[in-house]
This record gives sequence, structure tokens and C-alpha cells, in this order.
Amino acid sequence: MVREVDGILVAAHELKAPVSLLRQLALSLELTDTTAEQRRICAQMANVSERALLQVNDLAKVARLEDGLFDMEPVSVRGVCELVSRDINPLFGYDRKALQVKYHNRNHKLAIANAELLYSVIYNFCVNAIHYSESNTTSVLTVSDESSKIKVTVRDFGPALPKKIWTQLRRGGLDQPSAIAMRPGSSGLGLYISSRFAEYMNAQLGAVRHRDGTSFFVELPISRQGCLF
Repeated sequence: MVREVDGILVAAHELKAPVSLLRQLALSLELTDTTAEQRRICAQMANVSERALLQVNDLAKVARLEDGLFDMEPVSVRGVCELVSRDINPLFGYDRKALQVKYHNRNHKLAIANAELLYSVIYNFCVNAIHYSESNTTSVLTVSDESSKIKVTVRDFGPALPKKIWTQLRRGGLDQPSAIAMRPGSSGLGLYISSRFAEYMNAQLGAVRHRDGTSFFVELPISRQGCLF
């Protein structure tokens, strides 16, 4: 197990350098005397690179989960969702898609979670929506109360989620990245990372299959410390 963790950390470190360089090159080109279309492409390259860096960093975090470095505490779920929406909206725009955020929970209840890990879970759900939703569609990020839990759901409009992956999520999550049929180009890495982070936070990860897409969700225990306000 130690060798596996060390291998993941080394791989993450090796991947981080070239992706960081690609982002820096894109930002440098954006500042030169280029056309509006070229600047748009450079900005998109920079944002995609940032997304890749987040995933590389997440891999490193997965390898360090057993070290107990990520504290569990009362977290504003709405606050985390606002950060995700702010950071990922440009990526939706580049692909002629949109993200709508809806709050159906009351009293700004807090959840027991780790804000950093929760951000990654929700961000990965949204990345799935960007990859697989059709152009000119609006994905929906919803926060709602579910009994003694707070539920965060991201509804996308892409190919159906295979039953095998859906079943694994119901049984506790993915234990390794795996190719997802009908969703080409996906290694399931984002879902694997989200599964590991949800397990660490004692949260429930799952999905609902629709005819025209999938809803991924995470359910978090509500903090007994009450509300934000």
C-alpha cells in the first residue's frame, strides 16, 4: 500500500509540471497582439489546464487520505457551491452550455464535511456535465434538505450512465478508475476521486439515471451546531 501511495504522489508530481507550463504558455499568448478568436482559444486553454491541475492535485489528496490531514468541520454547502459555480462557469460558456444553481434547503444549514474535498466532489460532477451534455443545454446544480442530510445534485444531459457504474455507486462508490461505456473519453477518474472523498467525509455518493442524462449526488450529514445564521 505504501508503494502504491508513493507511486500516485510521484505520478501527480510529474504530471503537474507540464500542465502548469501549458497554462502559463496559454496565459502568455493571451497577452500578445492576437485576434479576439485567438485570445478566446488561449483563455480556454488556460481554463482547461487549470481543470487538469485540479485533478492532478486531487490525485495527490487521494493518496494522502489515510494520513488524516483533512479536518471534518461544519461547512456552508451553499458557500462551496457558489465557489464551484464561479470557477467553472467560464468552461460551460466555452462549450455553449450553462449551469443553473438552485437552493431548496432552508435556514442555511451547515454540513459536517471538509470544504476542500467537498469542492472537488461538486466540481467533478460539473465537469461531467460539461463533457457530456449537449450544446445549448443548461445543467442544474441543486442543494436540498433530505431528512437529516444536505443533498447536492448535479443534473447533466448526456448519454445514460451504464448500469454497472450506477450499481457500484449504490454499493459505496468506485474502487478504481474505469472506462464508462456510452460516455467516450471518460476514464471515470473524476467519479473515482469523488467516491474516495465522499467515503472519507462519511457522505453518500450516488446517481439517478434519466432517459436524457444523469443526476450525480452527494448526501452530507447535517451539523448539530445548527445554522450559519
